[in-house]
Amino acid sequence: MIVAALGALYVFLGDLQPVTAIFYGVSPAVIALILHSCYRLAKLGMEDPVQWTIAAVCLVVTVILKAEVALLFIGAGVIGILYYGNLFRRRPPPIVLQISAAPVLAQLVPVTSSSTLGKLLLFFLKAGSLTFGSGLVIVPFLEQGLVQQYGWLDQRQFLIAVAVGMISPGPVVITATFVGYLVAGFWGSLVSTIGIFLPSFILVLVAAPLLAKYRANPNVQGFVKGAYAAAIGTILGACILLGRIAIGDWLTVLIGIASLAVLFRWKVNNPLLIAATAVVGLIAFPLLQPDWVMVK
Repeated sequence: MIVAALGALYVFLGDLQPVTAIFYGVSPAVIALILHSCYRLAKLGMEDPVQWTIAAVCLVVTVILKAEVALLFIGAGVIGILYYGNLFRRRPPPIVLQISAAPVLAQLVPVTSSSTLGKLLLFFLKAGSLTFGSGLVIVPFLEQGLVQQYGWLDQRQFLIAVAVGMISPGPVVITATFVGYLVAGFWGSLVSTIGIFLPSFILVLVAAPLLAKYRANPNVQGFVKGAYAAAIGTILGACILLGRIAIGDWLTVLIGIASLAVLFRWKVNNPLLIAATAVVGLIAFPLLQPDWVMVK
């Protein structure tokens, strides 16, 4: 409800200069928040050079293609099985295939509905099926679909949607609620929210008993390690893609660097950082009048 309300406010007030000024200051801080989140995720699950190699490959592919490629996660998982598992010593349990099939099936989902609500629901069902480890992983996928494929948002609106997802209560994928409201009002926000969360709930209900049974299996652990590394690389790739939109002059560079330093040094909470950078944007935007913000 909070994010839908923010969507309504943005629809009514988004064209006002103060709103543009706020997100001028906030956007670089969002990039810093994503990088800091990625650092914390990497500390939790990145253990050796093989994972970092997988992450580097996924980063490059994400930046070049400007999209999340689900097959990268499958391929990274297979590499993880081969490197960390015992595939050649005994037959792996079928759980690996069942878990890894979800993103592949998601790529085959056709957009059959001609209505905007139907397209929103199917799009976010697919996006929810591709989420692995963090909602930030699907940022390139969302950008490709929302901006390039359907043209529902421009690049700056998309960055604002990600910013709202980062600073509002709940997981980052709550961005879908904001996007849905911008595209089709309240009902758009509702179907987008259902679409983004439903696959996770279904996968947890189906996979949890199987994972509890096979979680110690080295092949399952190997798949997760490989896919986790792919997620880290994809998030870093998303940072580069979003950074091109958020950072365009010396002040936004400074805000991004300062925000990152503050997050690492003092671990300030997100709303305080966002509020501070919003004030900077409100003060600096009328003085600098950055034209590049308007064009994107």
